[in-house]
Amino acid sequence: MTTEIWQLSESELLADSAAVSHRIQLLEARRIALVAEIDTRVSREKLGFPGPAGWLTSTTLLSPSKATKIVALARGLKNFPDIADAVNTGVMSVDHAALILTFAETPPKDLPEEGRDMARAALIKAATGPDARTGRIRAAITRLEDEFGGKTPPPENTDRNELFASKTLNGRLVLKGDFDAITGEKLLTALSPLTEPHPAVDGSQDDRSPAKRRADAFGHILDQYLASSDRPIEGGERPHLNLHISLRDLTDLRDSADSADDIADDENTRAADESDNTAEATDPVDINTGSPITADATTEPGGDSDSDEASGTGAAPDRGAYRDLFGDGTTVGWLPWMGPLSRNTSRQLACDCVLTAIVMDENGNPLNLARTARTVTAKQRKALIARDHGCAFPGCGKPAAWTEGHHIYHWSDGGPTDMNNLVLLCGFHHRLLHHSDWEVFIGTDGHPWFVPPATVDPCRQPRPSHARAGPHIA
Repeated sequence: MTTEIWQLSESELLADSAAVSHRIQLLEARRIALVAEIDTRVSREKLGFPGPAGWLTSTTLLSPSKATKIVALARGLKNFPDIADAVNTGVMSVDHAALILTFAETPPKDLPEEGRDMARAALIKAATGPDARTGRIRAAITRLEDEFGGKTPPPENTDRNELFASKTLNGRLVLKGDFDAITGEKLLTALSPLTEPHPAVDGSQDDRSPAKRRADAFGHILDQYLASSDRPIEGGERPHLNLHISLRDLTDLRDSADSADDIADDENTRAADESDNTAEATDPVDINTGSPITADATTEPGGDSDSDEASGTGAAPDRGAYRDLFGDGTTVGWLPWMGPLSRNTSRQLACDCVLTAIVMDENGNPLNLARTARTVTAKQRKALIARDHGCAFPGCGKPAAWTEGHHIYHWSDGGPTDMNNLVLLCGFHHRLLHHSDWEVFIGTDGHPWFVPPATVDPCRQPRPSHARAGPHIA
């Protein structure tokens, strides 16, 4: 019979916590070993992903970065049994093993071969036991890199440059960077004229902190970049903001603005640069028929919906298709990278920013982008991004910028380039759909569903697209 935690004495609490921590360490080591075996033996078709990292992310609670780290350890530890032994016996943490493994795989180029073995042994010793400290291990690695890393001084070594961008649980973005002196000088030079304090209209002092002024300046630099004509092409178009918003909320925003023209469409400003340069109509139109759609066409759940019939979904609107963050039944705007926006910020974007406002029906399908012909044009791609958000394959969800439009019924076989015959897939899953027994179809909800081969699921139970467990699901 297991003793309840509250019944444990202080000494038992301490001993049990230490023992559980040690078991967790051993279980982590076993997971790494299992993943190494999966990486060697299990086929891509069976996994449904290019490697174990994607499979781990889709079937466990692991984040993509954590899963990738586990796979990297599984592959790297095969070549360094001394590091693997320390992990498998539970005397070294997985994080410390990852640090030492990175050093062992890419040692300083001027460090002799015998010196590499000695340095690795010293690092393993420093990382062993409860007294191990990450800071000391990193400092030792830094000293070795500085001494044996070549003639380039650390401030000038561009190989060390890193920029981390992490989305937080509350929808913000945290940046962490490490740059060489020249890149740092470029950044500070660009920020400098934009970070000066500016008195308010009433003449009062600028009360922004230096950090807030730098953040505002960084946003200004991004505005200037996105407004320029020199941006590289990604996913068939130049990077810009896309705001996904429901038809009803779009009408609400228009009613609150001075005129409907405040809902800007950046197609008008980019017409000279885009191959598909026809400006979109102010009023939303059906994605396949081109017929105008009004706010009166949408209804509450269970009612008839002209917009659903026109868009070919055949499904009743699902109020749960959008996340109700305000408790009053209204929907919110959505940014493909960062997620939900409040109504006020959506209104600000729709009135003041150069962007594409992609109008969605109640079931999360785009309404206001025109039907295309043979190939997926920029406008059709926006509609696909609004529906699929990224790679639609279950458990994948790679960013939309990394995806391709896939014809469910192949174009060469007579398949049309319509929304009910298209799905966004990353390169790997695009190839997987073409060269395996995986299948995809558009369901009655207007979204892609995937059917695994019998080797993966003998019952071949259809699986919803990645987005259906993502941003627009309550």
